[in-house]
Amino acid sequence: MNHFELLDGELACEGVPLAVIAEAVGTPVYVYSSATLERHYTVLRDALTGAGLKDPLIAFAVKANSNVAVLRTLARLGAGADVVSEGEIRRALAAGVPPERMVFSGVGKTEAEVEFAVETGVGEINVEAEPELHLINRVAQRLGKRADIAFRVNPDVAAGGHAKISTGKSENKFGVSFSEAERLYANAANMAGVRPVGVTCHIGSQITDLAPLEAAFIKMRGLVERIRREGLTLERLDLGGGLGVPYFNSPTPPSPDDYAAMIGRVMAGLDIQFAFEPGRMICANAGVLLARALHVHERPEGRRFLVIDAAMNDLLRPAMYDAYHDIRPVKPRRDESAAYDVVGPICETGDTFTRDRVLPVLEAGDLLAFMSAGAYGASMSSEYNSRLLIPEVLVRGDQFAVVRARPTYDDMLDRERSAPWL
Repeated sequence: MNHFELLDGELACEGVPLAVIAEAVGTPVYVYSSATLERHYTVLRDALTGAGLKDPLIAFAVKANSNVAVLRTLARLGAGADVVSEGEIRRALAAGVPPERMVFSGVGKTEAEVEFAVETGVGEINVEAEPELHLINRVAQRLGKRADIAFRVNPDVAAGGHAKISTGKSENKFGVSFSEAERLYANAANMAGVRPVGVTCHIGSQITDLAPLEAAFIKMRGLVERIRREGLTLERLDLGGGLGVPYFNSPTPPSPDDYAAMIGRVMAGLDIQFAFEPGRMICANAGVLLARALHVHERPEGRRFLVIDAAMNDLLRPAMYDAYHDIRPVKPRRDESAAYDVVGPICETGDTFTRDRVLPVLEAGDLLAFMSAGAYGASMSSEYNSRLLIPEVLVRGDQFAVVRARPTYDDMLDRERSAPWL
């Protein structure tokens, strides 16, 4: 469920017409619904606890939407944070997430990032490779600390809505293999700078079938039981994220209740703390990209281009993943329809959001909402073609606030310096 519905004949976010936001802030702009964020978090939390998973840690994947106001909205409900860089740790801290409720994931952590995480007291550092284990151990000893770690295991299970977001196969860069996980866990138990507390997996994103998740989770339970039989302490099982969301052209994903029930069945009788790292399922349908039509370009052979003021640097998913976003006119007022290629101003053929999409007839000045844009939208945006980053707006009821302002061109240029010989 989301809170983007028609209000007095035009599309609104909760109680605020999107046209009001466009008039006040300009376009393009991201708009987020507090009510949707809160609902999606609480539905997942209640499903997990209802399936018998006591007090699970739900660490929101900051990479999906890193806006501090969004993170604070979730932190106030008890969410932790799944972070993959020092910058994301700092964002989570700024949003009020306690460091002990953070999970530091990702390959290629630098020594400086590990040092920051250990000094900050991040609750779990996920180890993705043997050299990283030795790095964390060395840094923590130098600081006079012992860092809690978990081993990310690659279960060799394929899943995800696109090859570029499948992370659980043996050829993917993430995690250690099952064949080395037990050895590394035992070795870590004898190190002075780390304390192994658990194992974790994450097999992909936008998963719409429970079967690969169940296959991975069965493997993870077996690993927990084998490690414990060796007399080693293992307190936490982190099952990652990846459950899909109902994009408008994709299969309906399992519900949080079905997901939680499967976990409860697979993990029955296993006395352990569970952790999860959802991102997309909480924030995707909580946001839209609001854009304005610049003009319609009709070619003699019949091709019709709808040129808008948003571009691939603002919303990269269609160009990168061939992702589909439902496109809705903010003020639907025409019965006739036409097929459009919806494109942006970037000097790339890839700056195409969709081809031959049948939409209500549109003209210059019309506002459009790209639905399900709350995940991997603003967080993947860039200044390509020297286009300014676009603002973000958070709505609650009949109020809205700009939670990331649109920079000026001076702001963009002031970050750069000339070389002394120029």
